[in-house]
Amino acid sequence: MKKVIFTKDAPAAIGPYSQAIEVNGTLYISGQIPADPVTGVIVEGGITPQTEQVMKNIEAILKEAGYGFEHVIKSTCLLSDMANFAAMNEVYGRYYKENPPARAAFAVRELPKSVLVEIETIAVK
Repeated sequence: MKKVIFTKDAPAAIGPYSQAIEVNGTLYISGQIPADPVTGVIVEGGITPQTEQVMKNIEAILKEAGYGFEHVIKSTCLLSDMANFAAMNEVYGRYYKENPPARAAFAVRELPKSVLVEIETIAVK
């Protein structure tokens, strides 16, 4: 059975999608952008603070669903510029110190609201 996950501690969806969906012990988190969940404003200051906000948003959704970073099995990182990869990777690595998930990272032409990074996540209990 499909369960919709929502928390006010992560940004509300900006389109016809859910923050996350849980099915049979698997949590699918929609791509998170660096929006402040309270104000909806995109975090400024470059790739490092933007990645930090994305990871905080993912953490809030994981927590709401009863998961943690230790349950994450796959991430997809979308970057507006591969020149930001090392800085994104440094922040991302702080959240996965042991047994990091599988991951793909891509540079794309443009991301919603002109952000520098978006990350989608899959977790399994």
